[in-house]
Amino acid sequence: MTKPELIAEFHKQHREFSEYINSLSDDDFVQRRADKWSPGQQLLHVYMTLVPFPKVLPAKAYIQEKFGTINRALWDYDTVIKNYKNTSLKAPEQYLPEAVTLQQRASITQELDQILAVIEKDLDKYSETELDTLVLPHPLLGKLTLREMFYLMSYHAAHHLQQTQRNLNLA
Repeated sequence: MTKPELIAEFHKQHREFSEYINSLSDDDFVQRRADKWSPGQQLLHVYMTLVPFPKVLPAKAYIQEKFGTINRALWDYDTVIKNYKNTSLKAPEQYLPEAVTLQQRASITQELDQILAVIEKDLDKYSETELDTLVLPHPLLGKLTLREMFYLMSYHAAHHLQQTQRNLNLA
C-alpha cells in the first residue's frame, strides 16, 4: 500500500466506524449486551488508541532516537493482521474505556474527527522510506514500522465496527 493508499484506508475505516456508531439510536449507543462494551465505549476506545499519535508523529528525530529502525523483514498488511490475531487481543489498561454517556457522544465524535485530521496530515509528511524504517512500539506486537502500525490502526477501526455490530445482535 502506498502512502496515499495507507492514509485513505486509515481515513475510510475510521469514518465508516464513526458513522455507524453515530447512526445508532440513543438506546443502542449506551446499551451493553452480554457484558460487552457499549457502542459508546467502542467509540471511546478507538479514540483513546489514537491519542498518542499526534504527540509523536511530528517528531521524526525523536522517533528515530527513542525507538530506532526496524531490524527484521517488513510485514505486509496480511502478516500484520495475522500476527495481531495471534496476540491476547486484550486492550492494555490505559485503553480500557469507562462507561460512556449519551451526553459524551458528540464530543467524542468531534475529538475523533479532529485527531484523525491531525494524524493524516502528520503521516503525509513521511516518505515511503520513513514509513518502512521508523518504528513505534505497539503494546501487543512490539516494534512496528509506521506503515505496519497504520495497517493495524486501519484494521483496528474495522475490527471494532464488526465487534459492535456483533454485540448489538446479541440481544
